[in-house]
Amino acid sequence: MISSVRERVAELRDRARPRVLALFRVMVSFLFLGHGLQGFGLLGGIDGAGAATPFGQWPGWWAGVIEVVGALFVLAGFRARSAAVVLSGTMAYAYFTVHVPMGLLPVHNLGEPAALYSWIFLLIAVAGPGSFRRAPAAR
Repeated sequence: MISSVRERVAELRDRARPRVLALFRVMVSFLFLGHGLQGFGLLGGIDGAGAATPFGQWPGWWAGVIEVVGALFVLAGFRARSAAVVLSGTMAYAYFTVHVPMGLLPVHNLGEPAALYSWIFLLIAVAGPGSFRRAPAAR
């Protein structure tokens, strides 16, 4: 009896995994899209002060473009793994160039979001984007 329960739980877990990954991907990319839009003065702007990064300024404006386009790709599931790799690298770059000079640990240098997004997008790149398609029935 216990083995049949374990088998059923394993089956449900395996059937839910693609949908949970897809929901995770959608929610993370939606939240990250807001992060990217702030660089253009939207959603309160940079640090909620309403400011935008000047057009074409390196690296801030270009980072915003990468963040918005990448977030839309991941959100739509279009080339999600490739976009997630780029976004992971973008956030790692942001962490090491912007936050580390203020202190090594994320809790001290305000780099927790950058570090988390970097690892989250790396997870999406490795685990895959998931799927909302109905899984085939078990035989």
